[in-house]
Amino acid sequence: MDAADLPDDIEALKALVMAGRAREKSAEALLLHMRLEILRLRRAQFGQKSERGARLAEQMELSLEDIEGDIAEDAARADAKAGAEDAVSNVAAHTRRQPKRGPLPEHLPRERFVVEAPKSCPCCGGEKLSKLGEDITETLEVVPRKFYVKQTVRERWSCRACETITQPPAPFHVIARGRAGPSLLAMILAGKYDQHLPLHRQADAFAHEGAPIEVSTMADWVGACAAALEPLTQLIRDHVFAADRLHADDTTVPVLAKGKTRTGRLWVYARDDQPFGGNAPPAAAYFYTPDRGGEHPRGHLGAWSGFLQADAYSGFAALYEKNRAAGGIVEVACWAHSRRKFFELADIARRARDKQYTLSPIAFEAVKKIDAIFAIERAINGFDPSQRHSLRQAHVKTLVDELHTWMLEQRKRISSKIKLANAMDYMLKRWASFARFLDDGRLCITNNAAERALRCIAVGRRNWTFAGSDRGGERAAAIYTLIQTAKLNGVDPQAWLADALARIAETPIQRLDQLLPWNWRTQDQAIAA
Repeated sequence: MDAADLPDDIEALKALVMAGRAREKSAEALLLHMRLEILRLRRAQFGQKSERGARLAEQMELSLEDIEGDIAEDAARADAKAGAEDAVSNVAAHTRRQPKRGPLPEHLPRERFVVEAPKSCPCCGGEKLSKLGEDITETLEVVPRKFYVKQTVRERWSCRACETITQPPAPFHVIARGRAGPSLLAMILAGKYDQHLPLHRQADAFAHEGAPIEVSTMADWVGACAAALEPLTQLIRDHVFAADRLHADDTTVPVLAKGKTRTGRLWVYARDDQPFGGNAPPAAAYFYTPDRGGEHPRGHLGAWSGFLQADAYSGFAALYEKNRAAGGIVEVACWAHSRRKFFELADIARRARDKQYTLSPIAFEAVKKIDAIFAIERAINGFDPSQRHSLRQAHVKTLVDELHTWMLEQRKRISSKIKLANAMDYMLKRWASFARFLDDGRLCITNNAAERALRCIAVGRRNWTFAGSDRGGERAAAIYTLIQTAKLNGVDPQAWLADALARIAETPIQRLDQLLPWNWRTQDQAIAA
C-alpha cells in the first residue's frame, strides 16, 4: 500500500495501524511457540526422535524461516514508509521486540574500512580537528570461494660437462592423468556425502562460479577417490571390529533398476567407548548389500566375537549360537526400541491427531518406569566400567526387577491380540538380553550410537533419491565410513580428506595409520600449537 492509498480519516488510520499491530503480535506469538516446540524436539532424549522427530523439527524450522522472513519484511516496509507514518503520529508508538545479538566470532579475521574523516568542522568551519576515539560497527561478510589453476613448473637443466639433461619428477596426481587437485576432490566428496548435495547440483554451482565441470567427470573422480582411499577405509573397519562391543543397525537405500527402484541396505557397525570412559577412538564402518538377508551380517561379523547391541532382527539370531566357530557373540537388547513401542500407545498428542482417543494407562505406566531407569543411566554416563557396574547394582537393578515383575503380572490380564501385548512380549521374550547391561559396565542401555550413525543416510537419501547401482552403494558405504568417522573424532572431514588424498600415495603402508582421523587430529593440533 502506497502513501497515496492511505485513508484521510484519522479513525480509519488508527484502525489500520491497530490491525497491523495485531497481525504482528500474532506472528510473534506463533514464532515463540514454534521456537519452544523445536527446542522440545531437540532436547528429546528417547523415543521416536531419530526419524519422525527429526523430520518434524526440520519442517518446523522451515516454517519458522518463513514467519521470521514475514516479520522482517513487514518491518522493512514499515521503515520505508516513515513519511506515511508521520500522518498518524497521534497514534501511540509500538515498540518492536529487538532480538539479542551476540558478538561475531572472535576467530574470524577482521578488515578495517575507515570512513574518511571530515577536513573541517561542520559547525564553525575550523580545520583544527583532534581525534577523540572511534566507534566500530561490525558486519559479517563473505568472499565467494575462488577457483584457480595451479601450475607446477618443472625446469629442465643440462650439464655442460657431460651434457646430461635433468628434470624433477612430475607431481603426484590423486587421479592418474587427472586435472583435479586434492582440495577440489575433497570438496566434491564432502558435498555429496556430508552435505547431501548430488553431483548435478554441485555442477550447477560450479558453472555459476565460472568453473564448469561435467557431472560424468565428477562421478569418475568420486570413484577414483574411493579406490585411492580404500586402504584407510579398511584400516577404520579393522579398528571397529577390534572392539569387544559393537552397535549394529541398518537402513534402506533405494537403488536404481530397470524402469524402477529396488531396495538395498546400508549397514553400520559403530564403536563408541565414550559412555564408559574408554580411550579408543570412536569409529563407524558401513557396508552395502542389495537386500536384508541374514547372510550379510553373518558375513560382516564372521570373524568377530563380543557384545552386539542391536534390535531384534532375526538375521542376527544365527550369530548368537553358543557353538559358533569364531567365538560367541552375546546379544544386548536396546531399551530405546522397547520404550518406543509403549510410547506410541501412550503418546497423547499423536493419538489425538489420529483420532484415537483411547489411551493405555498400562503403557503410560511402563514408560514412566523405563524413564526412571534412563534417568539414572544419564547420570552415570562417562563413568568407568567398575563405577557403572556398582551403581547399576545398587540403584538400577531394583528398578529393572520391579519392572519385570510388574510386566509379568500385567501381561496375564490383557489379550494377546492387542498392541500392548506385542510390546510386552517383545521385552519379556528377550528379558535376559535386556537385563544384560546390569552385569557389565561397558554395555549401554540403548543402541542409539548406531541410530545416530545412520541419520546421515536418512537425511541424504531425500536429496540424492537413490543409488545408481550396487557398486554405487558400496562406494557410498566406503566414503560414509571415512566421513562419519572423521566427524565422530571432531575432525573437519573436508580438510582431512584433502590432506589424506594429497599424502596417501607417498605414505608407506606401515605408516598409513598416521592418516587416520584420530591420529591426524593430533598432528593438526601439534602443528597449530
